[in-house]
Amino acid sequence: MIRIKTWKQFGLFALLGWLLSWLVSCSPAPAPSAAGEIEFWTMQLQPQFTEYFNQVIGDFEADNPDVNVRWVDVPWAEMERKILTAVSAKTAPDVVNLNPSFASQLATRNAWLELEETIPDEIRQQYLPKIWQASTIDNQSFGIPWYLTTRVTIYNQDLLKQAGISQPPTTYTELAEVAQQVKDKTGKYAFFVTFIPDDSSEVLESFVQMGVQLVDAEGKAAFNTPEGIAAFKYWVDLYQKGLLPREVLTQGHRNAIELYQAGETALLASGAEFLKTIETNAPDIAKVSATSPQITGKTGKKNVAVMNLVIPRDTNNPEDALNFALFVTNTENQLAFAQAANVLPSTIAAVEQYQAQLSSNPNASPVEQARAISANQLTEAEVLVPAMKDLNKLQAAIYENLQAAMLGEKEVEQAVADAAQMWDSLYVVRALALHRSNVGTNLKVISALKRNYEPRK
Repeated sequence: MIRIKTWKQFGLFALLGWLLSWLVSCSPAPAPSAAGEIEFWTMQLQPQFTEYFNQVIGDFEADNPDVNVRWVDVPWAEMERKILTAVSAKTAPDVVNLNPSFASQLATRNAWLELEETIPDEIRQQYLPKIWQASTIDNQSFGIPWYLTTRVTIYNQDLLKQAGISQPPTTYTELAEVAQQVKDKTGKYAFFVTFIPDDSSEVLESFVQMGVQLVDAEGKAAFNTPEGIAAFKYWVDLYQKGLLPREVLTQGHRNAIELYQAGETALLASGAEFLKTIETNAPDIAKVSATSPQITGKTGKKNVAVMNLVIPRDTNNPEDALNFALFVTNTENQLAFAQAANVLPSTIAAVEQYQAQLSSNPNASPVEQARAISANQLTEAEVLVPAMKDLNKLQAAIYENLQAAMLGEKEVEQAVADAAQMWDSLYVVRALALHRSNVGTNLKVISALKRNYEPRK
C-alpha cells in the first residue's frame, strides 16, 4: 500500500515539475529592473510597521542616492504562491522575506543567489552562527538571518498548585511526570500537542531534542535507532495512558491554545507575545499565568523560528540587492525592529544589547519577563529540523506512523521501521527524478554539440 501511494506521489511530483518547466519556458521574459532599482517583498508587515520601513528605506536611499527601493508587502497566506509564480516567470523581486523552511525548497532548484562566497567572513560572523546555519544547504548559504522567535512555556500556576507541583517541567522526562500528576489530581490534561501531519512540527522537533538524528548525510532516514524508538515510545505511552487528549490525532495547534485559555490544560508552548492574546481572550487565565524556559530533552537544544532575506538568482541588481539586505539586517536596524515588533534580533551584538535592555527593567511586565526568557535562550537555540527538500513529507511519514502506534495498529518498532521505509521510498523517487533530469540535460548538450559539429550542407 505504501509503495502504491509513493509511486502515485511520484507521478504527481513529475507532473508538477513538468508544469513548472512549462511555466518557465512559456512565460514572457520580464522587462529588466531599472538600473539602481530594488523591489523588496515582506510578509504582512503593513500597516503596523510602515513607519519603520519607510525610515529604513529612506536611510538606505540617502546613503545610496543612485538606488531606489520599491517596497511591496504581501499577505502571509499569499506569499508562497506569489513567490513561486514570480520565480517560475523570472519576475521575482530583488530581495524577499521568507523563512528557511520554505526558502530551502527553492534553494534546491537554484532559485537564490549563493552567499557563501559573496559575503565576507567578517560580516557572516556578526550573526549568531546557529541561526546563519539555518539558511544553509550543502554548505551553501542562501539567506541572511533577520528576526527570530523562540518558544517559552506558559503555565497555569493554579492548576499546577492543585496538582501539588511547585515548578513547571523543563525536560520531557519531567513533562511525563507532571502529565500523570495533573491528570491524577485534577482530572485535566497537562498539555496538548498535535500529531496532524500538516500542522505544527513541535513533535518532530522533540525528536531532535531527545537526541534523534532524523536523516543522514545522504538524506536517508536515520531515526530507526534505539533513540528513535524511544522517542516514538515516549509519545505512544503518553497517549495510551490517557495523558493526552484524544483530539491530538484530529485537531491542530489551535486547539492547544483554546484548551489553555479555557483552563483545561496547565501548559502551553508558545511565543512570549501570546500572553497579550491570553490577556484579551481569557483575562482570568492570564492572571494566573507565568512563563518558564522551553521544554527540552537530553540534548538541551531549544527551538528557534527564523525569518530571513533571500536574493533571487535572476535579480538584475545583485550588488544593490545584497547591500540593501545587509543594511536591513545590520545590528542597528535589527535592534530597532526587535523593539518595535517584539521579536528577537539575529546579530550577536544586537542580541547582547537587547538582553541588557530587558534585564535592566526591575518592573518588567509578565510579557517583558517572557521576552527576557525568550532572548536568554538564543545562545542555545537553533532550527531543530534543518532546511531540506520535502521536509513536510518527512513529518508526514513520522506522524502517520506515530498515530498508527498510538492507536495500537502497529508495534512501536514496526511504526518506526515503516516511517523510515516510507521516507526512503521518497528518497529513491527523488534520486530517480534527479537522474532523469540529468539525463535530459546531457541529451540536450549532446544534441547541441552534434548540431555544432555537423558539416554544413
